Amino acid sequence: EVQLVESGGGLVQPGGSLTLSCAASGFTFNTYVMSWHRQAPGKERELVATISSGGSSANYANSVKDRFTISRDNYKNTVYLQMNSLKPYDTAVYYCNVYRRGYDYWGQGTQVTVSS
Repeated sequence: EVQLVESGGGLVQPGGSLTLSCAASGFTFNTYVMSWHRQAPGKERELVATISSGGSSANYANSVKDRFTISRDNYKNTVYLQMNSLKPYDTAVYYCNVYRRGYDYWGQGTQVTVSS
């Protein structure tokens, strides 16, 4: 059974930093692209960042480029999202995702709130 468990969210002031983690199990982690998405209240879920199976390639949404960094540890079956220079519009529930065998798997999400 595929399981994705996010952690690391919280309340942070504008300009602050947070690192999210997503622990994966139930599939061969090091063979799949992983991604982070987010959903703000009243808005559709949006793609934030993706990382290749080996971790050598990453892509970012324009809104987070140069502020967020996605990484992975294939020994720990974990993907990370380092978020710097956070802004109020980064407030959202952040979800980890893997697309496997024609199906999207999601974690339960972790809330990130950027506010003074």
